[in-house]
Amino acid sequence: MTARILTNADAGIVRRLVAEDPVVNVFVASRVEAGILNHGAPGVLWGWPGAAPTSLLHVGANLVPVVTDAEPLPAFVEAAGRRRNSQSIVGPSWFVMPFWRALSDRWGKAYSQVREVRPRQPVMATVTAPKIAADPRVRPITTADFDSYFAASVAMYTEEVGADPLAGGDTSYRSYCRWVVDQGRAYGIVENGRVVFKSDIGAASGPAAQIQGVWLDPSLRGRGLSEPAMAGVTEYVLADYPIVCLYVNDFNTRAIRCYERVGYEQVGEFATILF
Repeated sequence: MTARILTNADAGIVRRLVAEDPVVNVFVASRVEAGILNHGAPGVLWGWPGAAPTSLLHVGANLVPVVTDAEPLPAFVEAAGRRRNSQSIVGPSWFVMPFWRALSDRWGKAYSQVREVRPRQPVMATVTAPKIAADPRVRPITTADFDSYFAASVAMYTEEVGADPLAGGDTSYRSYCRWVVDQGRAYGIVENGRVVFKSDIGAASGPAAQIQGVWLDPSLRGRGLSEPAMAGVTEYVLADYPIVCLYVNDFNTRAIRCYERVGYEQVGEFATILF
């Protein structure tokens, strides 16, 4: 059975599928809200099987599956196609890892040559107030803070992804950061006009909001500041969403301990393939 590109006519079934796991599927759900089904947002959404979809694949800057079993894997390999435009594959590790291997087998170097493979990334979530006191300095980032916030974002991206988001004069990352601030999705600690801690809502839909882009100035690390700062962000996000979630690299044990102390618990596992 083949997959097909979905449209607004499929909106009902798509919303039901992403709602089955609002934490794991928050990114795709957010793209549906942004208008991907009517070309109001970049990318396309594939559904499998074609007649009555039970699985989805977001194809855009990222390949992101919405799946409950491995049956759609061959169809999604064909849907992704030989010309890779995506910068990463992100989703449940049990699907993403064999999906990536199948893409590599089918299409070759476009998928087999990668920058990094992160096979185990705990997905963590909380629905309750933080277990520790929040840092009262945490607040929404404003346009007045933007230059320092943008510098912190570039430092975070470079450290986390291992690449400069401004390489080659690309301005898309700056535009994205501006959008995050304008949408009220950026939080941080600002000292003497300088952002020393930041965190963003990377995706949100329905009951869930996903935190990403967590960064603390390297000169302040190791002082126990991360936990109260994350508690502050969590309080802000829980005021608007019943569930706050994130995912983290398994080798980042310091960050995992931080999130656990704040009150996050593991609810799944992602994998990310970076091209």
